[in-house]
Amino acid sequence: MAAAAYVICALTSLTCAVLLARAWRRTGVRLLFWSFLCFTLLSVNNIVLVIDLSVLPETDLSVLRAASGLAGLSVLLFGLIFDVGRRR
Repeated sequence: MAAAAYVICALTSLTCAVLLARAWRRTGVRLLFWSFLCFTLLSVNNIVLVIDLSVLPETDLSVLRAASGLAGLSVLLFGLIFDVGRRR
């Protein structure tokens, strides 16, 4: 049952990344770009979680999970801080 929830979370974050990418390509708003990158890395994080806990339970992938989550949030934070005054 837990594996199904992990897969649903991975699919949801991947769907958000695709929708953000489509919106960014249509409008060119940079915040959408940073959000797209963030959700792409968060979907990688969720996919690694599924692999870590369901497919390869004997292998510890917690460092890779933490790194991909940190990278995703860092990308969004970078976009929020350094792109504040810029236009497209």
